[in-house]
Amino acid sequence: MIDLSGVLIPVTTPFDPVTGEVDAVALRANLRRWLREPLRGVVTSGSTGESVLLDDDERVRLVELAREVVDADRLLVAGTGLEATRATVRLCRRAAAAGADAVLVQPPAYYRGDMTPAALRDHYRAVADESPVPVILYQVPTRLSTIEFATGLVVELSNHPNIVGIKDSRGDLAVTGELAAQTRPGFQVLMGSGARFYGALEVGAAGGILAVGLLAAAECAAIWEAQREGRGTEAGALQERVAPVHQRIVADLGVPGIKAAMDLLGFAGGLPRPPLTPASERVRQEIERMLDDAGLLVARA
Repeated sequence: MIDLSGVLIPVTTPFDPVTGEVDAVALRANLRRWLREPLRGVVTSGSTGESVLLDDDERVRLVELAREVVDADRLLVAGTGLEATRATVRLCRRAAAAGADAVLVQPPAYYRGDMTPAALRDHYRAVADESPVPVILYQVPTRLSTIEFATGLVVELSNHPNIVGIKDSRGDLAVTGELAAQTRPGFQVLMGSGARFYGALEVGAAGGILAVGLLAAAECAAIWEAQREGRGTEAGALQERVAPVHQRIVADLGVPGIKAAMDLLGFAGGLPRPPLTPASERVRQEIERMLDDAGLLVARA
């Protein structure tokens, strides 16, 4: 079994502003700074990493680059979900060979009407049968183009020995509690909403994969630690600081907003890959106010 408990962050992919290629130096610099905090690990090529705008070779390269920085006592998870089962299996194998400890697999959604529970079950079982490393299901935020998992399907898939958890970004605490209670013992539920992280831990989540952790890594890690140690008041106060940052910057503004916030905090955020467009100056000013209100600019000064 792989221990997913704690906070993982789905890292952004920095691009060279001239060539548009992955900026290896910037990625490594960001990772070194994030990993000063007590995070469980990182995820490459997730939604925040602009996965659907990357080619397969770039996804593998990101794993290789991250593995140079992510020590063996931290987890390196790679996003490998593609539309075809065969392509997903191939990418899982390549990611594992490049150093990934586990893979995060989003559902195929283009032929959404044909993605019945049976089709999804067969897809994930085939991927898990062939993946050299453990598989984490990925419930993509429903505001994006995706499939919404039924609890029964997740429960069924949790019985596969190589499917070890789910990242659920819906932020529905009732569903989080259902998944934690009904899946097999040892299956780990990870919250994907930074606004509901503390609540998710209270109803049985093992941890989270939190994009807001890119902007507030220390605070997110402290929420997990405080909840685990029974310091609920402290965890709740931290959650109140982090929640608005998640809701406005992560959920509402997405990758362009996150990258603009990273720039303001001294990370290498940079430009999103087209067709995504960068945040406007007006939005950047709003982001700066939000970070200041949350105490993040002071903390990073």
